[in-house]
Formats: sequence, structure tokens, C-alpha cells
Amino acid sequence: MAKIGSKPIDELVRRAIIGDGTAFTALWDTNIDSLKAYLKSLLKNMDDFYIDDICSRSFEKAFRQIRSYDPGKSQFSTWLRKIAHNTAMDVVDAENRAMGEMVSIDGKGQESALGESLEEQIDSPLDSIIRTEDEEQTNRYIDALPQLYREVARKRLIEGLQYKEIAEELGMELNTVRTRIRRAKGLIENMKDEHDS
Repeated sequence: MAKIGSKPIDELVRRAIIGDGTAFTALWDTNIDSLKAYLKSLLKNMDDFYIDDICSRSFEKAFRQIRSYDPGKSQFSTWLRKIAHNTAMDVVDAENRAMGEMVSIDGKGQESALGESLEEQIDSPLDSIIRTEDEEQTNRYIDALPQLYREVARKRLIEGLQYKEIAEELGMELNTVRTRIRRAKGLIENMKDEHDS
């Protein structure tokens, strides 16, 4: 359980601020269940895919903004919940805009699927960097990721599987795999930036 004051949660935050990925993973593990419950109560009509996506985005933002967290003003869980609330509103707005702007040539939305499948086939600059780094370092980055991302990141970045192969192997929706890999890459990029600076 998360504790306040000069307790374990504060030590995890302190370590996360100085770039300790394992501390941030511990913050994820400590807070993910309560954050999901909060989002499910806030967004009663959203399915688990969106809830997981919003949780992922929220932790990614928290990771980037961790230096702005002030334990004197609020508990970490409250701060994280505020980030999640704002992220949820952004996602809902984006979904509403996308639904209003979606145009399909054949009425089936295939152009979007085509774009996404091309994205899977082309290595991003981060993919290329990871492939040239030693596998041990990449494994350290992956091990520091929140649990939600570790398996898909390992299958993509170490084993080199395509998104569809990962989805089939893990019994996940393809969109869930895409989202988790995108978030994992973002977190790894942040870790690399912290490590290099």
C-alpha cells in the first residue's frame, strides 16, 4: 500500500526523480490497481483497452513530470490521479474528434489499418538504436518498465516479433499490443535520455 510522509512511497519517488527505473516500476506496481479502479468509476462506458491505455499514458506523463511532484502538497496517488483525470479527458476529446472527422474511401476504415500495419513494419529510430545496443542493456531497460509493458517490449525489441505475431502469441488485441509497445518505447527513450544526461 502507498504510504505518505517520510515513508517507503517517498523513497520510491526520490529514487524515481534521480532516474531509477526500478523505483518507477515499484510506483507503478503500488498504484496501478487503485488507478484503474478510479478510472473505471470515472469512465463507466470505457472498455478495459481504453482504461489500460489511459493508465499507461498517465504513468508515462508522471515519469516525465516526476520532478514537479511536491510531497508537501499532496500524496503521490492523488497527484497521479489528477494526471490520469486530465489524460482521460484528453483521450475522450480526441476520440470524439476522431469519430467526427473519420472519413473512409470504402466505408470500412481500411486506410487507417494500412497506415498502422506500415508502422509495424518500419523500424523507428529507437528500434534501430536498440538493435545496435547490447542485449544486456536493452534487457535492463525492459526490466525497468512497468509490468504491463515488459512482455510485449521483450517480444518486439529483443525477439523481433511483428505486432500481429505478438498479439497471437499473447492472446491480446492487436491495438493493445500497438499501444503497449508505443508506450514501452516512450518510457525506454526517457530512460535513455536520463542515462545519457
